[in-house]
Amino acid sequence: MAENKTENARNAKSAPVDQIEKTINQSKTIQCSTRKTIREDKLQSDLLRRLKRVEGQVRGISGMVERDVYCDDILHQIAAARSALKSISHLVMEDHIHGCLVDRIRDGDDNVVDELLVTIGKLL
Repeated sequence: MAENKTENARNAKSAPVDQIEKTINQSKTIQCSTRKTIREDKLQSDLLRRLKRVEGQVRGISGMVERDVYCDDILHQIAAARSALKSISHLVMEDHIHGCLVDRIRDGDDNVVDELLVTIGKLL
């Protein structure tokens, strides 16, 4: 009888732990709802690292303008920053298509195709 109580107590304690683990595992998958996307940790850290690098590039360009650096040199740095942003947008778009769009289409939301077309139009 005492063993039954101990086992029941152990099972009762593990139920909340199981729920927490389930929630953590769900949060690690791509989730798109109410215009918010929860990205995988690796992708999010990669995007943030790249964006911080671009932020530094833009600050550098601003400093170049303040120091009256030759126009051609500034334009080269602007091109580099734009290229970095384009690379970031490709990663976000890929994540969006593989995650958010696929999920919404599977849920029967065909309007997401129109949303994608508008987004692609803005990127081109």
